Amino acid sequence: MNHFPPKPVSRRLFGTDGIRGRANVAPMTAETALRLGQAAGLLFTRGDHRHRVIIGKDTRLSGYMLEPALTAGFIGAGMDVTLAGPLPTPAIAMLTRSLRADLGVVISASHNPFEDNGIKLFGPDGAKLSDATEAEIEALMAEDIGDRLAAAASLGRAMRLVDAGGRYVESAKSSLPRGLRLDGLRVVLDCANGAAYKVAPAALWELGAEVIPLGVEPDGFNINQGCGSTVPAHLSAAVLEHRADLGIALDGDADRVILADEHGTIIDGDQVLALIARSFLAEDRLAGPGVVATVMSNLGLERYLAGIGLALHRTPVGDRYVAETMRAHGLNLGGEQSGHVILSDFATTGDGLIAALQVLAVLVREGRPASAVCRLFEPLPQLLRNVRYAGATPLQAPPVLAAMTEAEARLAGTGRLLIRASGTEPLIRVMAEGEDERLIAEIVEGLCAMIAGVAAEPAAP
Repeated sequence: MNHFPPKPVSRRLFGTDGIRGRANVAPMTAETALRLGQAAGLLFTRGDHRHRVIIGKDTRLSGYMLEPALTAGFIGAGMDVTLAGPLPTPAIAMLTRSLRADLGVVISASHNPFEDNGIKLFGPDGAKLSDATEAEIEALMAEDIGDRLAAAASLGRAMRLVDAGGRYVESAKSSLPRGLRLDGLRVVLDCANGAAYKVAPAALWELGAEVIPLGVEPDGFNINQGCGSTVPAHLSAAVLEHRADLGIALDGDADRVILADEHGTIIDGDQVLALIARSFLAEDRLAGPGVVATVMSNLGLERYLAGIGLALHRTPVGDRYVAETMRAHGLNLGGEQSGHVILSDFATTGDGLIAALQVLAVLVREGRPASAVCRLFEPLPQLLRNVRYAGATPLQAPPVLAAMTEAEARLAGTGRLLIRASGTEPLIRVMAEGEDERLIAEIVEGLCAMIAGVAAEPAAP
């Protein structure tokens, strides 16, 4: 069973992907955003140069509340603020480096409904902050830092970057070989009414594809609503309706992607990783003999990669940990089954559009349909269930620990068991995979029942 020890830092606000919660309810309030801007601004004010932060967001209504609060905090800390407006998360990571900014900020709750929102931070290298740095920011937020804020003459200023979208489109297009075009390909593109609703269709159109856009009419409330990467059936139906060559579904901040072939069959992040790994290996573009994925990736991916001479390095869930491991091993390809794909030659974080472009490039070069190209291995049966709980985590209860040990023994080396607490919600995620589908279902359902029973027990007086 995969188990990763907790990080040796204390973080109460930050989860696996920044701070996240229900909009206008603690901690996702204007007050928290203001304090975060002040604390992060102070921590990243290093040196005598004029300091800058770039802020982007998705299309949620609550972005109008959080953006000015963050702006005020950073200005109060003496930082200049560049506002990019609605843009994908990877676009802000790219612009942070391009503008030589000290910090990048994205206001988004990714694939969550509009009622939620979140704030994630990028360092000057365009990479997500480490757990230790987030803990430093939290500590500063808890302190009285009023006397450390900028004097009146040293306050920052705010400006809007009017060509931010165009810069990202050009960056994404440059991930393809010069001269490669997508003429003749019909593509359904679902932007989830989110951050990529302008830039993603523009990039594909400029490359010559015929684009059928979906989810490109955001109204502040409809982000991820019945569309996007979390609703793949919507994508499949549209591909069949329009007789498209490929379907592309992004999530609300466009850092993940799910695809559908011409028959409407879904292609998840594991298959995308396998395809890009095979393509890069053939073109001698892999930086090393390995790929990075999380503990959630299917065992079928690991076996496929081993068959072509590549190792799979597994990390805890979260594209931040994938990126850290890629850097540690000098690798340039990694991702998650959920659709985060990191190609570090082009981006520092998951980029749904760039990943989709690499798949389209393979279709163009091979001249074969997606159904013949994009399914490189047969996934092993895998089952994931969530158990909601209140109060302390039930994972340390002796009956649960005993049940986990017994379940792992029953798999007897023919599969994997993964049990973890969600980093964004009070959920225990129970996942098992293996060659015996009935055994996997029995193990997962039994563990979920045990965890739910322990979670429902009243706490000891």
